Amino acid sequence: MITFTDALVLPVSADPAAPAWFHGWVHVDEAGIIAGLGPGDPPLGLPGEVHDLGGAILAPGFVSAHSHLFTAGMRGTAPDDTLYGWVSTLGEMMVGAEAEDLYWFTLAGCLDFLRNGVTSAYNFTQSRVVAVFDHASSTLVAERVHDVDFVTRQIDAQADSGLRCVTSTRLDDEQLPEAECFDAFAHVTEHRLRTVPRELDLGGSVFGSVQWSSSPVTAERELHAMATHGVGNQAHFVETAEQLEVQRAKFDWYDRAGVLGPDFAFGHFVHPTDHMVRRVAETDSAVIWQATSNGRLGSGIADITRYRDAGIRVGMGLDDQSCTDVSDPFQNMRIGLYTQRAVHCDAAVLAAREVLHMHTLGAAEALGLSDRVGSVEVGKHADLVVVDPTSPATGPIWDPVATYVLACSLRNLTHVYVGGRLVAEGARSLHPLADEADAQLTERMVRSARTRGFIPAFDRSASTTSTVTPLIGVPS
Repeated sequence: MITFTDALVLPVSADPAAPAWFHGWVHVDEAGIIAGLGPGDPPLGLPGEVHDLGGAILAPGFVSAHSHLFTAGMRGTAPDDTLYGWVSTLGEMMVGAEAEDLYWFTLAGCLDFLRNGVTSAYNFTQSRVVAVFDHASSTLVAERVHDVDFVTRQIDAQADSGLRCVTSTRLDDEQLPEAECFDAFAHVTEHRLRTVPRELDLGGSVFGSVQWSSSPVTAERELHAMATHGVGNQAHFVETAEQLEVQRAKFDWYDRAGVLGPDFAFGHFVHPTDHMVRRVAETDSAVIWQATSNGRLGSGIADITRYRDAGIRVGMGLDDQSCTDVSDPFQNMRIGLYTQRAVHCDAAVLAAREVLHMHTLGAAEALGLSDRVGSVEVGKHADLVVVDPTSPATGPIWDPVATYVLACSLRNLTHVYVGGRLVAEGARSLHPLADEADAQLTERMVRSARTRGFIPAFDRSASTTSTVTPLIGVPS
């Protein structure tokens, strides 16, 4: 149990009439649930320790509604490629990876999220089918097929990290026999339900893959998995301007199959038609926005304010650690905010409080998790970040939300709590395997990538430069 006092609280409420901030206290009970909060001083006699924040900001932990947590070892790769070239590079680098490698890749990625204030994530697991993109057919071509433990070890890492996760699994229905796909999905689901602590398990999901498929039957199979296991679905869609008409033509495959609805989300959704936007709004589907990766890959700028005005639920995600490179939710908010304002030539088109909502409660709402995470409210998990705007100093606080979104960054982040338990302090993870995870990530990623000729330009462990001279991420 813990009570935070002298806190500048940013609750992030779903009620637009609720105060955007207050100076006061928050109490967390022994189960890690927010049990009380309010302005001023707390009631006398609250049990547990007291943490006086000295006026620092207390806000909800960030929610990344679209993430690929196994990619932390591939930062800086394919630095000048757009989506398809970058995807193929990642597939090539993963060909040599084994199930135990995926455990350490995922653990390192999860701990990186936590130390940066992300306390809940939707995680697209690396499929057991390692594939590259074929431009001629606009489909994924298998390079190597693994047993199902290639996926379940990623789930083990999620659980061991302490990060709350939605686990997303691809059916691989075009690379594997249909019965095997459904059996594997059932096995992964059972493993998640049996092994992940209930408080960390935010549910399962289908890793929607119609954008990469050659037949409408993929949408029907995904609907079957959703109905059988009671899970949602999130699909990458119209993410890039490349082969745009091919992508757009597949939208109706989802619509005709009856997949669209409150349990479905489109990731990216940068280049939709008017018809697509209308159908997403009519079916109460959601859109997940990856502002940083869309910029890094030259994918384009999603018209988020248009989706918002159409009544579509919009959440934000940090996407790959290999295409956002720094898992920084503050940077993600600002890149998103500034690009929307620049495109519309209007600084009022998207407010700081709105983009904060999209990376916390809005992301939770888009995933159907707003009853558990995303805001500082009684009854929710005490997933909290403490941000000190005086270290380094940001000056007078004229508007607490604006200071938080526009002026604060990871350098101001001092503490991260999950369920009221301190998991990171400063930039340092408090997880007992944090240092080992970073070391294992590097060693195992280098070994996997070497299978296809990728060699680091500089190997710090050997304290010597490589003889390889091309750009990092390009095979020698």
